[in-house]
Amino acid sequence: MKPAQDNVITAYQDAPARTVEAGGVTYAYRELGPKGGIPVVFFVHLAANLDNWDPRIIDPIAASHHVVAFDNRGVGASSGSVPSSIEAMADDAATFIGALGFDKIDIFAFSLGGMIAQALVVKHPGLVRKLVLTGTGPAGGKDIDKIAGTTYYDILRATLTRSDPKEFLFFNRNATGKPAGRAFVKRLEERTLDRDAPVKVKAFQTQLKAIKKWGRSAPADLSQITQPTLIANGDNDRMVPSVLSEDLHRRIKGSELVIYPDSGHGGIFQYHAEFAPVAVDFLAR
Repeated sequence: MKPAQDNVITAYQDAPARTVEAGGVTYAYRELGPKGGIPVVFFVHLAANLDNWDPRIIDPIAASHHVVAFDNRGVGASSGSVPSSIEAMADDAATFIGALGFDKIDIFAFSLGGMIAQALVVKHPGLVRKLVLTGTGPAGGKDIDKIAGTTYYDILRATLTRSDPKEFLFFNRNATGKPAGRAFVKRLEERTLDRDAPVKVKAFQTQLKAIKKWGRSAPADLSQITQPTLIANGDNDRMVPSVLSEDLHRRIKGSELVIYPDSGHGGIFQYHAEFAPVAVDFLAR
């Protein structure tokens, strides 16, 4: 049992905006949930800031865990410029985690965040206890280097229909996917005060280049990842092909895999009611 704490914030929309300085960078972050125990650090996706986390995923985890979400270097309200490689982003994440005084964490990662998380675990294995990898793929993974093309194409499609690009990038354009996409975008607007700084175009472009480099690099030795790992995705991920989730599952010994039907890159957000309890259970074990 965790000790009872007064006035614990368990809603992401109420989490105060904080900053910490480390290695010449001011990192923006938010924390919520009961302190004590191993914190769960959330690694966000491409072109995303702190406002891009689905409260229906974070809030159930924060009900029983100390949760920290952050902007890596050069992203959102964090200072500095985005590094040109996933490995350097992992080093920055480790610097941020060290600045908060954590010596052991669980990671919840989505998309680009999942790539950074893999690089972090390989470089700093002692830092991570458990790993949740969603909508992501390994270094050298098939078609990861095509993410930029898919992204620009969907941004154009979204602009033409005055929609949020995430509705195209994360969700199927069918009778199930379209309303799920709209509902997801609406949930991201629940926080009205103290919102994060937008991600700059140059930061987004540098992230895309780093992803392309990751996709074209030599396959990583994932047998190095010995942490309990939960992998999840939709069955029709156009950004980071769903087969890469299966590839991760095959190569990370003892990992668990959840694939949601009739859903895309944002499968965990479309199926948040089903997925959040799975993640909570996995982290609690």
